Amino acid sequence: MINQATEKRVVDAVPKQLYVDGGWADAQGGATFDVVDPATGHVLCAVADAAPEDGMRALRAASDAQSAFAAVPPRQRADMLMTAFRLLHERIDDLALLMTLEMGKPLAESRGEVAYAAEFFRHFAEEAVRINGGYQVAPTGGARFLVTKQPVGPCLLITPWNFPLAMGTRKIGPAIAAGCTSVIKPAAQTPLSMLALAGILGEAGVPDGVVNVVTTTRSGEVMEPQIRSGLARKLSFTGSTAVGRKLLEQCADKILRTSMELGGNAAFIVFADADLDAAVDGALAAKMRNSGEACTAANRFYVHEDVAEDFGSRMAERMRTFAVGRGTQDDVRVGPLINPAARDKVQSLVDDAVEQGAQVLTGGTALAGVGYFYPPTVLTGVPGSARMRREEIFGPVASISQFSTEAEVVAAANDTEYGLANYVYTNDLTRALRVAEALESGMVGLNQGVVSNPAAPFGGVKASGLGREGGPTGIDEFLETKYIGITLA
Repeated sequence: MINQATEKRVVDAVPKQLYVDGGWADAQGGATFDVVDPATGHVLCAVADAAPEDGMRALRAASDAQSAFAAVPPRQRADMLMTAFRLLHERIDDLALLMTLEMGKPLAESRGEVAYAAEFFRHFAEEAVRINGGYQVAPTGGARFLVTKQPVGPCLLITPWNFPLAMGTRKIGPAIAAGCTSVIKPAAQTPLSMLALAGILGEAGVPDGVVNVVTTTRSGEVMEPQIRSGLARKLSFTGSTAVGRKLLEQCADKILRTSMELGGNAAFIVFADADLDAAVDGALAAKMRNSGEACTAANRFYVHEDVAEDFGSRMAERMRTFAVGRGTQDDVRVGPLINPAARDKVQSLVDDAVEQGAQVLTGGTALAGVGYFYPPTVLTGVPGSARMRREEIFGPVASISQFSTEAEVVAAANDTEYGLANYVYTNDLTRALRVAEALESGMVGLNQGVVSNPAAPFGGVKASGLGREGGPTGIDEFLETKYIGITLA
């Protein structure tokens, strides 16, 4: 159990101002907003609430720093990232507690996220020194083609609240590795993790103006002028598809390079020949990570009719054992949802499914009292017409339906506008590959319930986004390819 004095020390240690051009500054007029602990509803602190002018000041700092930073040798940029990697591990306990306080996930998960976040810095430190080009003889023989890669330029990075540190390092890591400056706008619900990270990057030797952090409750007002300014050359956004569509429209004005990691509606498919113990373990990992508040979370469970009842009962039995509570408490497995609206949406989706004939095996009703808690819930017999078949649940609810044939389940899995991740459990290798290729998603977990890895390309198709983060392709999103033609006399 973490005591209140420790919580206060960790929160007080984080600067509450904007981080612009290597220094801490108040927002225009000294405006602030409250950061709330979703487990208690209590205010943790107040942080600077930026105005549009503050955002533009940060972008000008990034623009002014771009040319010099692009000239910094790749090895030096890599060293900055490796230093930040080590600092994150050295401070893992305080950073994890800070994350738990501002967004609710249990401490064990928060520690896991800090380690995951640090790994993006290590991965892109290694990529920084491997940016390559090419040299080619022209087909006619009289010229040479020289191909080089250069930083795309100042970047706008918008991060979500559900993974407040890792989604930041996944964008900042390749930007620094490629030689790009940036302005980061974290979610208003979880600004503290990003403010703490800004301080760490300064300690790691990142030059003034290269990384700027702007916290605000007026995201649209603050970000649109930057997008339309002509100073930024790239936008990377993680969040909802609805907001992503608006940002893409704004980016069209100046033809900004974009990376979009948007909503998901992942199917989790269990065939009759699957190892059910492994499938349940994978299902819990895919569903319950971050209490289901993840874009990769299994949203729709399709289980073969021969094993559906057994699978559902095993899921319910396991989920009944998960302790719900404040993430700072020992043995808590499920923390609060981010706010009352999120909890109410989950309840609405469950009620809709039950009204249409779904059966509740466990959970199903929001918990009374302080905090925004929803219990682990398993529903079976969920009809295709239920809203939770089309909308992201973003909560600890497993929605199970039965299927009979491979063709039927592939069609059902693909019957969504989203295409981020899917999961398949089967012991038939041929079927595994056949189904994985047929599924319309950017990622597929074959007999595994976690697909995120800094060394692998992360992203989706259809309305789930554009581009990839992580892996060897992640840095390419921050690089422009230049061709230089040379005629030989």
